[in-house]
Amino acid sequence: MARLSLPFNAWNALTIGIALIVALPVIVVLAHLFIPTEGIWQHLRSTVLPRYLGNTLFLVVTVGIGTFVIGTGTAWLVVMYRFPGRRLFEWGLLLPLAVPTYVIAYAYTDFLQYAGPVQTWLRESFGWSAGDYFFPDIRSLWGAATLITLVLYPYVYMLARAAFLEQSVCVLDVGRTLGRGPWRLFTSVALPLARPSIVGGVSLALMETLNEFGAVQYFGVDTFTTGIYRTWFGMGEQVAAAQLAACLLAFVIALVLLERASRGKRRYFHTTGRYQHLPEFPLHGWRGWAATLACLTPVLLGFLIPSGLLGYLSFRGGDALFGSAFLTFAGNSLLLASLASAVAVGLALLLSYGARLNANKVTRVATRVAAMGYAVPGSVVAVGILIPFVWLDHQINDFMKGQFGFAVGLLLSGSAFILIYAYVVRFLAVSFNAIEASLGKVTPSMDAASRTLGQTAGGTLRKVHTPIMRGSLIAAGILVFVDVMKELPATVILRPFNFDTLAIRAHSLAADERLAEASTSSLAIVVVGIVPVILLSIAMRRSRPGSG
Repeated sequence: MARLSLPFNAWNALTIGIALIVALPVIVVLAHLFIPTEGIWQHLRSTVLPRYLGNTLFLVVTVGIGTFVIGTGTAWLVVMYRFPGRRLFEWGLLLPLAVPTYVIAYAYTDFLQYAGPVQTWLRESFGWSAGDYFFPDIRSLWGAATLITLVLYPYVYMLARAAFLEQSVCVLDVGRTLGRGPWRLFTSVALPLARPSIVGGVSLALMETLNEFGAVQYFGVDTFTTGIYRTWFGMGEQVAAAQLAACLLAFVIALVLLERASRGKRRYFHTTGRYQHLPEFPLHGWRGWAATLACLTPVLLGFLIPSGLLGYLSFRGGDALFGSAFLTFAGNSLLLASLASAVAVGLALLLSYGARLNANKVTRVATRVAAMGYAVPGSVVAVGILIPFVWLDHQINDFMKGQFGFAVGLLLSGSAFILIYAYVVRFLAVSFNAIEASLGKVTPSMDAASRTLGQTAGGTLRKVHTPIMRGSLIAAGILVFVDVMKELPATVILRPFNFDTLAIRAHSLAADERLAEASTSSLAIVVVGIVPVILLSIAMRRSRPGSG
């Protein structure tokens, strides 16, 4: 293998170049802030904007707290304790990540609505009629927050678990010798060390919450994202919709800057190379079963129940196209997800390492802007991509006609390349946050030692950092893979002609209230995503240095 030998200034140029290419659609969206809207923005501000802001803030706060508590708590339990079912929960807690939010919304609505099996059973069992009892409405702001939390907590669980697995036993032993019990060891030692990863996971969950469209639209909850779609496609005001998307960007940027300001100049490094097997404390009696229940509840509510409902609906009805057509749908989805996850992880690794080598303001701003695509709705990203790429296709066709007398057609905007590009723009933050947090815990003395021994910057990345961060790289790849499997808006707009995926098939049927038929595609998305999640979760556990 050829050695990477880019000097620091070349790494800086490479980092900024990658960031600019990835940030192009975001820049196109932000450029709309300077285009006049002729009173549309003022109308939105005086009518629906306060409701958009209030509902969005409620979802952000609720989902942020919920994902932090569930994700961090369950990650600490499965890493540090022995209790019934722990090995199953190591990968089982990731399963809700494979369920699209709009699918779980449809499943629970059918299950809990007035004519659904739960309320029907209550009325038949107790002789109640309408108005005799209170039953919470799942199609509400609280219902949306609950279901979104159940789907998104694996972001925090994945990164928190990777961080706990990477922690040095020596640090934990020092805490125990100072008299710290399990709870204080967690709050005062392990949690601060894992803070960058946990914050990265919560940030991903919050940005996904800001992007959520399918569930909140079906529940009738007005948020910034539904407002963007309504303004763009309903009112035909693309400029005003892009300005709403820019507000989302500003909100996310403010959250990131606030967290980094609160962190100050504190850094969290491993100061020893002594990695040993992590201690696993046994939990006996009711404590063990309490831990089992704590891990089982999110898996039950976020995966087992909705999957069981969809399985029943699929068995009772199902999609008439199930068969050979599904091989094509699944193949398209797997191809796109695999390519996008590989490209996103590779670019995120280069960006993170480039920012580490060149900690200047320009590089930091460039990488942050490149990672902002996750905060922009998929359809807005798609339009931000179409504008420059359609223009470029026209320029290529004009050149080919003038020079050779024939046109090449939609060479870029009509191919799968533009889909991969959209996924990388959309989900680069997923891999970047995970990799940056892991890279930030590697002490700079390792870089200095490697350079002293004659390694180049690229060689240090390949031979020193990458093996240490293998667990986080795997986690980043899993997250991007599963997100691409579920991605819908950008795929609908940018996909080549007659190029369908499982997500497109599921959503098109569910949007028509054909839930029984949509359940087949929905289950296929879950099945396709489950296998790599389980295998990569096992590999991530084995990736801890010293684990053997």
